[in-house]
Amino acid sequence: MSQPKKLWGGRFTGAVDPLMDAFNASIHFDRRMYAADCIGSMAYAKALAKNGIISDEERDQLVDGLEKVMEEWSKNTFEIKAGDEDIHTANERRLGELVGSVAGKLHTGRSRNDQVATDMRLWLREEASKLLGHLKELIAITVNRAEKELDVLMPGYTHLQRAQPIRWSHFLLSYAWLWQADAERLEQLIERLNVLPLGSGALAGHAFNIDREFLAKELGFRGIINNSLYAVSDRDFVAEFLFWASLTMTHISRIAEDLIIYSSGEFGFVKLADAYSTGSSLMPQKKNPDSLELLRGKCGRVFGGMSGFMMSYKGIPSTYNKDLQEDKEPMFDAADTLSGSLQITAGVLSTMNIFPDKMRASLSADMLATDLAEYLVRKGVPFRETHHISGAAVKMAEDRAVSLHELSVEDLKTLHASFGDDVASVWSFETSIENRNTPGGTSMSSVLAQINQLKSYLSAGKVL
Repeated sequence: MSQPKKLWGGRFTGAVDPLMDAFNASIHFDRRMYAADCIGSMAYAKALAKNGIISDEERDQLVDGLEKVMEEWSKNTFEIKAGDEDIHTANERRLGELVGSVAGKLHTGRSRNDQVATDMRLWLREEASKLLGHLKELIAITVNRAEKELDVLMPGYTHLQRAQPIRWSHFLLSYAWLWQADAERLEQLIERLNVLPLGSGALAGHAFNIDREFLAKELGFRGIINNSLYAVSDRDFVAEFLFWASLTMTHISRIAEDLIIYSSGEFGFVKLADAYSTGSSLMPQKKNPDSLELLRGKCGRVFGGMSGFMMSYKGIPSTYNKDLQEDKEPMFDAADTLSGSLQITAGVLSTMNIFPDKMRASLSADMLATDLAEYLVRKGVPFRETHHISGAAVKMAEDRAVSLHELSVEDLKTLHASFGDDVASVWSFETSIENRNTPGGTSMSSVLAQINQLKSYLSAGKVL
């Protein structure tokens, strides 16, 4: 029985080391681009017929055959055979079995170099669009929760030390804004990657005057790549996707870290639903935030894929080199990891319980020290001076082992004569929060404005 021919095998007479065959093969991971490969080939068959390289009848045979190949993949009945080193080889081999020798005309003027670059852009365009949907759903869940829990107050932290009182909704929206920026970056990435390499040949261009603009229109690209050398070797879109994925996972990791801390017994601000928690094999009382810990850990996985790919990409000379086979697995893995992570994060945020009383109980008068300084500013005292006066008040309270608000007016007057009976108004967490009423602040009006801005983005695709 004769061995299947390789797409590149014409000049080779010696046998290939079986280990090299396995080392060279990518079918076990690039098979997931089967639909993109078939769709690209259908458009290419139409373009070949358009300028008379094949007949309309041959075009229809090829398109029908490719539809059958794609159907076999979708039904999981496609049989991978020896010699199917990648998805392109496998599909062309099966197409030949279905339609005969006309399948050999499909590759006229085309190289796997421009073919794989096209397949990857088609695949990533679709996957990125799905991820964008998951990301916007996460933003919507976060915004909806923020709107329902507007009245919940909590400590805001810097350096993991209690700093100033804020709204819980303000905390949630800080991540919604990060994710909105991630969504905006992904939208821009989809636009940038949506250009066509097909029709560039191996590196020098197409010898049969293929209509590349027709191909672009058929495949939904906004235009063509205008340099064939660039077209077959460019993987900046992969690098950019991996960076986007790493940054988005960083934002997910950060909220996971916050919620892990807030769910601990020492804080007790939130409690994860059972669906996103696990227990201990030894300690029956434990309820572990495994979902959040996994999200935090997978950030490193995605970043590692990006850094690994960049090390491969940086040393490649111009046009296509086999190193570029290393572009697919990190791209696939990042897409899979982001898809799961975005949905798990949405699930955690939509189902967790919060404990407003515990949050409020963690507020303390010393968190109003800045408000005490601002009280004097409103009396005309320069802020740099009021900062020192407020610090002296904190020290006085510490020395007396009392809370800051328990200092009397007479005590405060020893620090500055401008203190009066109205200083009692400072000791209100609600007032402190409502004073932060500039755009982007934590006051009720500012938080509601943020909610409306994010809702506008989700409904109209832009922030008002």
